[in-house]
Amino acid sequence: MPVVDVDPDELRELTGHDKDVEEFKEDLFSLGLEYEGETEDGELQLEFAPDRLDRLSVEGIARSLRYHYGDARGVHVPGTNDPEWTIHVDESVPAERPYVTGAVIRGVDLDEDALESIIQLQEKLHATMGRKRAKGAIGIHDLAMVKGTAIEEEGTHTVDYRGIEPDGDTFVPLDSDAELTPAETLEAHETGREYADLVADYERYPAIYDELGLFSFPPVINGKRTEVDTGSRELLVEMTGTDQWTIDHMLNIVCYAFAARGATIEEVEVEYADGATAPEGGRELIRPDLSTNEKSVSHDRIETMLGVEFDTEEVVDLFERSGLDATYSLGEDVVYDVEIPPYRVDVLHPYDLVDDVGRAYGFNELEPTYPDIGTVGGRHERSRLEDAVRTSLVGLGFEDLLNFHMISGPENYDRLNVDPGTDVPASSASGGQSDQGSDAVVGGGEPVEITEPYSEDYTQLRTWALPSLMLVLERNTHRAYPQDLAEIGLAAEYDEAENTNVAEHRTVAGVLARNDASYEDAKARLQAVCEDFDVELETPATEHPTFIDGRTAEVVIDGDSVGVIGEIHPSVLVEHDLELPVSGFEFRLDALE
Repeated sequence: MPVVDVDPDELRELTGHDKDVEEFKEDLFSLGLEYEGETEDGELQLEFAPDRLDRLSVEGIARSLRYHYGDARGVHVPGTNDPEWTIHVDESVPAERPYVTGAVIRGVDLDEDALESIIQLQEKLHATMGRKRAKGAIGIHDLAMVKGTAIEEEGTHTVDYRGIEPDGDTFVPLDSDAELTPAETLEAHETGREYADLVADYERYPAIYDELGLFSFPPVINGKRTEVDTGSRELLVEMTGTDQWTIDHMLNIVCYAFAARGATIEEVEVEYADGATAPEGGRELIRPDLSTNEKSVSHDRIETMLGVEFDTEEVVDLFERSGLDATYSLGEDVVYDVEIPPYRVDVLHPYDLVDDVGRAYGFNELEPTYPDIGTVGGRHERSRLEDAVRTSLVGLGFEDLLNFHMISGPENYDRLNVDPGTDVPASSASGGQSDQGSDAVVGGGEPVEITEPYSEDYTQLRTWALPSLMLVLERNTHRAYPQDLAEIGLAAEYDEAENTNVAEHRTVAGVLARNDASYEDAKARLQAVCEDFDVELETPATEHPTFIDGRTAEVVIDGDSVGVIGEIHPSVLVEHDLELPVSGFEFRLDALE
């Protein structure tokens, strides 16, 4: 979870409330921000769910508190001045990072605290919404040090976003006194080395130029010439990335933070050249885009989820105290049309609106009630089966594990020599089981990708559990052997035959890591499990890229091919830094029913 350092004095100044720390902690907890401790300088460390990215700075937290205290109501959109600056996107910009956005900030008053807050906001947005700068990166520059190309007939100035050869023009990066090319920056500069992987595969690097030359090398580092300090009064904010929507909304959050400190926001025109990759909005954009969004939610849904009876005006009031605006229409049910400010990137569903109403009302004010149903709870049959299989595995000496169901593509496929799309979806098999045949590769299903992954380590649902067990072995090389591990968990793959396009199943996997681990050891344990559940096991020879040829077999239970068993291939062991043999198996749980 993101943790933000907040100066209590800044909080008092920006909220207008002279409260002590304990009062602030109580108020912040009601907003979903948990107190984690204090820094050496007495700043509060606050942890919160990563959906409210507008609270990544003291400015955003203070804004939420002002709504909570009733000092502010409804949607606030700061005014903007007409653009005097243009960012021209050249056709030479790398196709891997084609988009840019920006704004000019005027009349900003930066003391040390304000500057530290803006820097923290920048880095927190990089780490979260920007996906460690891979999806979006922020550059903030002293506008007085930027010399744009003047367009006299329009009274505007232009800077260029273009591509540059790795050994092209030089500039002085931040925290350096040496003139370096982009390639030299990636090798010689500490920050350059840290983010070199982001552009390592680019033929041309992203760069931003003014009339004096290169002054920004996104997403790696800004130039020293335009460095911002407490004397800066006018700023140029530019953001580059792989998705226009993402960087535009990152920009909105930054603009609101500056506006909270009394700065004026000036628009910037973004102009994409004919050969450049243009976003859906067209080749000429005016940014920041501070237009509001709208979503609807019914009165009945609010009352049903919160268990409270409201009148319509009370709901409107609660929306306004959440920083939203709402109107309602009458019909079979009252429906609220809710206006959402541009910094709220978290409102994706009507449930998010209900959550805002509940927080404004006060979750501590909700009274628990018994559900009006007459059923008696009990274990699902699948859960009973899982428990029984788990007991059997533990009795055979396995240590039971519970791993994440999400994983990365390289961990799920590449490091086990498996190619995506080499398995048959479970729903394609008769009887709902995976009667795959010898050409199918267990674990090779099409991946279910996460559209907006929070981390590059968790980008898809795993198609089998064996990669998770291999990761545990890799991280446990400092532990004593033998290590016999097993897991019963979820696996999923893309399948158009399903209503959701996702075929899920429960899978059973086990590995034996020891100096004498063999195919026979794994089969003996698998045979014991099958005997416990009175099913017939067959193990005809097969091939699988994760296992050694000649030491691999299908797992066939009651006539259905449901898995694979064998000795792990040496290339897989080397990939996971393992220095002793490993044998293992994986099969579908429902084969034991």
